[in-house]
Amino acid sequence: MSKKQYGGQALIEGVMMRGEDSIAIAVRRAPGDIILKKEKIRSVADKYPFLKWPFIRGVVALISSLVIGIQALTFSASQFAEEEEEELSPLEMTGAILMAFGAAVVLFIVLPASLISLLQKFITSNIILNLIEGIIKIITFLVYLLLIARMEDIKRVFMYHGAEHKTIFTYEAGLPLTVENARQFGTLHPRCGTNFMFIVILISIFFFSFLGRPPLLQRILYHLLLLPVIAGTSYEVLKLGAKDKVNPVIKLLATPGLYLQKITTKEPDDAMLEVAIAALKAVLPEGEVGENAGL
Repeated sequence: MSKKQYGGQALIEGVMMRGEDSIAIAVRRAPGDIILKKEKIRSVADKYPFLKWPFIRGVVALISSLVIGIQALTFSASQFAEEEEEELSPLEMTGAILMAFGAAVVLFIVLPASLISLLQKFITSNIILNLIEGIIKIITFLVYLLLIARMEDIKRVFMYHGAEHKTIFTYEAGLPLTVENARQFGTLHPRCGTNFMFIVILISIFFFSFLGRPPLLQRILYHLLLLPVIAGTSYEVLKLGAKDKVNPVIKLLATPGLYLQKITTKEPDDAMLEVAIAALKAVLPEGEVGENAGL
């Protein structure tokens, strides 16, 4: 019997794992002390089946992942607030999310489009201009990852990211979920969000090649309006790239994102593996928990 696909997210000193109908957040408060929170979830696609259609499901999955991921990150951060008043209020959290989204728009849409508008005086080929714009986005993304990877707190998040991947690999291999088994696996997983982000950039180069060179503000607006289409297409490419038998073209698109995980995942320690394992066990069906418990 084939294993179900599980996914997760690295948090501040913790890991969130998502199952079919629940999520579990495991956070390491102190040595030997793992805080575990489990919640039932229900996808809106269960109520409206058309949301499970190809391409549409990618947009739904992205929005759902963002909402759940932000909630999980907020929970993990709250475990380390020294005083209750230090926790972010819903309004402050909304403001932080909007600022992060605004920064992403500036870095990956406004900045590349602005630089290309300057080059239009010297280059007339839309294909070349779009290719250059794509290269600018890729370089910006790489520089961003390399800069944040130097921060100590982010390094630990990336280590938990590695623990998440190792734990999922252990489950997918059909082995008991133990630290010893998880150690042997690598940290690069084909269904990682890092792959998704890189595929989004590549797919955007393709889509925007058909739009010509509209004025700067109009081009930025097109980028924003086409985000759902690009996200949906990228999701389908990511799913195809994670299969055992992969079309060579799809494999080529997915490969660079896989190697980018050398930046966004780091080798975890045993304590981090314990946290990731606790989170995954919490979302497994009862029958599978026993199979994978290493008992």
